[in-house]
Amino acid sequence: MCTSPLQRARRTCELAGFGAVAQVDDNLVEWNYGEYEGLRTEEIRAKRPGWQLFCDGCPGGETPAQIAERADRTVVRLRENNGKVLVFSSAHFLRVLAVRWLGLDVSFGRFFLLRTASLSALGHEEGDVARPVLDFWDDTGCLGE
Repeated sequence: MCTSPLQRARRTCELAGFGAVAQVDDNLVEWNYGEYEGLRTEEIRAKRPGWQLFCDGCPGGETPAQIAERADRTVVRLRENNGKVLVFSSAHFLRVLAVRWLGLDVSFGRFFLLRTASLSALGHEEGDVARPVLDFWDDTGCLGE
C-alpha cells in the first residue's frame, strides 16, 4: 500500500482500512498547478484559450515531462512488486500514472476521466508484464450509485 502525502489521499487510505500499513510516497502527490492552483479550467482558458493541462502543464508548476518522471518512478516501483499494490492519490496524477503504465504520452491522460472515490486497476494481459492493460477504470459501484 502506498499513499500520496496529501491529506485527502491519506484520509481515504485510512477510511479504506489501510492507513496503518501504507507507505507515504512523495511521487504520488497531485500535479503541481503552480500559478493555476485554485483556478477552474474555464478561468484558465479565458486567459489562455486552448490550454490543456496534460499537454501544456502549469506556469510555475509542473510540466507534463516532470509529472511523467514521477509517474514513471511509480510504474517502476509497482512493476518491481510481485503482488498487488493499492495506490491512493489524486485524479490528475492517477490519470498520468495510467497512461505511463500503458506506455503512452502524458497528453493521453486527457481521455481518462477519473471521478472522486472511484476504483481502477492496472494489470497485464494474461499475466504478461510486457503487455500492460487497464483491468478496469473509474468504477464507482462501491459508492452505491
